[in-house]
Amino acid sequence: MLALDVMRTSFATIKPGAPLLDAVRTLLETGQRALPVLEGSGALVGVISEGDFLHRRELGVHWPEGFWLEWLLSREEGRQLRERTRALSVDAVMSHKPVCVDECATVDEIVAEMDKHQISQVMVLRDARVVGIVGRVQLIVALERILARSEGD
Repeated sequence: MLALDVMRTSFATIKPGAPLLDAVRTLLETGQRALPVLEGSGALVGVISEGDFLHRRELGVHWPEGFWLEWLLSREEGRQLRERTRALSVDAVMSHKPVCVDECATVDEIVAEMDKHQISQVMVLRDARVVGIVGRVQLIVALERILARSEGD
């Protein structure tokens, strides 16, 4: 099986200058685990994923213990940090070197890339354009299809 056989072809994207809140909302609304970050021309410049929102010490935005609960409860102590975080855009937090595979990559190659980089999905490219996403869910769906077919034999 190849990437083009298993990839998700319907997916949301985001622009590098978009506010982080837009990225969070888009992830929640779509159920995606990551968003390809595309320039106006459609070129892939990064990926922002669930993991990019956790422990961002290198940005000077280190989430203190209990931060998410404090954020939800809107306690005054975390107000300055919340305001600083809201001012960040996607390009400040995204992964600038996304792991990508060609649409003709095999499932074995995809899994190897995911294992090598300790990620749960890869972007699928055709002629340097994102045409799909393969994540663990897509691989499990493909496995289910194969097992269901063999069950009918």
